[in-house]
Amino acid sequence: METRTHDAGGAQVGMSLSGLDEEQRDAVSAALGLPPGHVVDGTVVARAHLLVLRHEAADHPLLLTADDPSAMHRQTTTALEMLAHELPRSRARTAAASGADTGGPSPSADLPGLLVRPGNEEAADRLLHHAFPAMPLGRRRQVLTGTGRAPLALLHLPDAPDVIRFPPVEALPEVVPLFEGVEALFGMRVGRLPARTRAALLLLALAGQGEGEGESEGDLHVLRAAGGDAARAALEAAETAKLVEVDDEAHRVLFRHPLVRSAVVGSSTRAERRRAHRVLAGLVGDPDRRAWHRAEACATPDETTAALLEETGRRTIRRGDAAAAVTALVRAADLSPHPADQSRRLAEAAYLGACVTGELENASNLLRRARAVATGGRGSLHAAAATALVLLEGDGDVETAYRLVVDAIEEGSHGYDATDSELIDALSTLLTICGWAGRAEYWPPLFRAIDRLVPEPPEELLLMREAVPDPARAREGTRRRLAALVRNGAAGAHPGSLVRVNTTAVFLDLLADSRAGAWQLVESGRAGNAVAGALTGFTHLCLDDFVTGRWEEGRRLADEGLALARAHGYAFTGWYFLFHLALLAAARGDEAGWTTLADELAHVTTLRRAHGAARLAHHARALGALGQGDFEAAYHHVCEVSPAGTLAPYAPNAAWVALDLVESALRTNRRAQAEAHVRAMTRAPSGGASPRMAMLTLAARALVAPDAEALVLFRAAVDSPNARDWPFDQARVRLLYGERLRRLRMIAESRHHLNAATETFIRLGAAPWAARSAAELRAAGQPRSGTATDAAASAGLTAQEMKIAFLAAEGLTNKQIGERLFLSSRTVSSHLYRIFPKLGIRSRAALRDALSHRGATTADQTL
Repeated sequence: METRTHDAGGAQVGMSLSGLDEEQRDAVSAALGLPPGHVVDGTVVARAHLLVLRHEAADHPLLLTADDPSAMHRQTTTALEMLAHELPRSRARTAAASGADTGGPSPSADLPGLLVRPGNEEAADRLLHHAFPAMPLGRRRQVLTGTGRAPLALLHLPDAPDVIRFPPVEALPEVVPLFEGVEALFGMRVGRLPARTRAALLLLALAGQGEGEGESEGDLHVLRAAGGDAARAALEAAETAKLVEVDDEAHRVLFRHPLVRSAVVGSSTRAERRRAHRVLAGLVGDPDRRAWHRAEACATPDETTAALLEETGRRTIRRGDAAAAVTALVRAADLSPHPADQSRRLAEAAYLGACVTGELENASNLLRRARAVATGGRGSLHAAAATALVLLEGDGDVETAYRLVVDAIEEGSHGYDATDSELIDALSTLLTICGWAGRAEYWPPLFRAIDRLVPEPPEELLLMREAVPDPARAREGTRRRLAALVRNGAAGAHPGSLVRVNTTAVFLDLLADSRAGAWQLVESGRAGNAVAGALTGFTHLCLDDFVTGRWEEGRRLADEGLALARAHGYAFTGWYFLFHLALLAAARGDEAGWTTLADELAHVTTLRRAHGAARLAHHARALGALGQGDFEAAYHHVCEVSPAGTLAPYAPNAAWVALDLVESALRTNRRAQAEAHVRAMTRAPSGGASPRMAMLTLAARALVAPDAEALVLFRAAVDSPNARDWPFDQARVRLLYGERLRRLRMIAESRHHLNAATETFIRLGAAPWAARSAAELRAAGQPRSGTATDAAASAGLTAQEMKIAFLAAEGLTNKQIGERLFLSSRTVSSHLYRIFPKLGIRSRAALRDALSHRGATTADQTL
């Protein structure tokens, strides 16, 4: 005997009953409404169903859902409780969406084996993502809220683009649309209610829109304000039908299931909804909710409502919800009676889509709509900036993007008003494009435009203008003013402000005090609200992680940022993460890694004529060559960033490689070039603007100074304020200091600094630098230890790989290693896969011998 029913996705599931005894077959048949047998106990039904489900689960995973356990028959509840206890041991799983959380194991990463317990948002999110993988994260969360995380509702969304994709340029429907059969579960019950009851329920349902977790509740105050006691009395029929619960003392109405609210709104007419929204607009006090209710009540364009909704969008972006701001602006555009206003609002939404939310396709569509309705003129500044950004992520180039924005600024009617946010956004975009271009002639139009702002430029933009184009020449007061801006929180939460402040902080080595802003952008992106803004946050954190020694965190963030950029079509922006990963690979001695990454970085940037960005590939190559002792190659790569004897203007990373140039010039017998570069570093005020640059300048001066003066300068560099905040740079200075001390026969002091440098390099995983300092120690006569740490360093293992290799050599399993280092077993396995070739072995059994052998070999090496 075989029965067939529908699974959650609509596919046919064959349920063979042939393996059951007569009592169990009768029980299942009765439960399914098939020809009846004798009445049986619920536990027999449960056991029978369990056997059937296990039989089916042998071929494919199953999901058993119970959306409203409170409404079930007692025997059904008993059976489900038994199944819930037994099913976690099999491939079949249960899902429920109401009632109290019963705890239990965390859901797995994939749908097979997923256990969705009541109130478990994470599991419900995974279930929805499995069913609709194209739905963006931010929209999934809105759907979860709108459906109350009910598995039946989540898996029966209609297969339509407006539901599956939920493009942020469109407002969400008033109710999350559901599969017709699911809607009918509650729709028929709502339809049988009196008209005045349905009207009261509609008012309560719409009053809760946009309130997040409270959407399944209604405010009784609103209902009484709209219709008095008669409106309250109208709810009695809904209470009798067990659709709502009314708490008069708390003045709230609870929809007994989130789908009740869905059915109430879905069964109403558009005219009924407009009337309800019109009533609510006159009752609510919050200006943003009032603007939305007015917008939903409009049947024709209305400029007053459009202006209110535009202001709502501006307030929303300041709160950090860029996706909601885009939705508000698009709706405001739809309500705009004048084409110019409609085009302007669409352009602003497109700009936010391109540089904050990360929806390039939608930004392009909005730009097309903006151009289609524009009447004369060259369009808005937001349109120019958004077009430039979209072009660069496609097949456009920096020159075209630059000209678009410059022309829009110079021909605009903004009057250089410093309070015009659209103008400030355009100027910020232009500044970024100039940096990518790396050409001195691009900057003067930007400087002129900023200088013309009245009454005066915003402080955050002015600081960017002073620091980013040429940080080597930034004045000391610039850093002090930026520190005050960060300390006072003047930037607020607006994504544009955060980007401007943090970009400046990166070049003045001040991001440590403003990392919270960068993390705010990252977390917003992870939540699906501001993907493009998150890419900037990832970039800033990666740069700061490198100089402050958080290399493992930086690598993880760079990997995440690169994956995010590629997933959302930011083919150009990904170069930032290629640079960071190349820099890490260079510092750690991974030649194949830094070569491949630098090549890809150069290709991505030169393809778009972004020559300023392309120079960063030479930075990574120079660092890698220095670690290997290839000073000739290092010198030529550094000179591509900034010629010897000058800190190139409009090359923001020229100061970052200044010490590299001096060292490589000296080691290749180019003393004149080294001394000229030191003079350029000394003349530049960047030392006053950044303590890190001050330390590196002291070290560069020491390299070319006579011995007595050099020792004073090196000591001052090592002991300079906050030197420990930049461990890799300080370790390099200690290495250079130790080398000079050794040549002067000051052995004890030399060993002190060389040991400190070696320890830092090993901790960071900078294997070639650890090998250099260890070799210098041996030259200083330090006993040859031949330790496993020496072996690991000489093999080129990273800091994380060293820890894993040592623990594996001690006999720990991957799981045990993972528990100690807070890693997954799979991650540990991946690390070992990379460790074995470096040590020349094929299994973990050979680890201990390999480390011991290499340690002895390393100890025998000499300069």
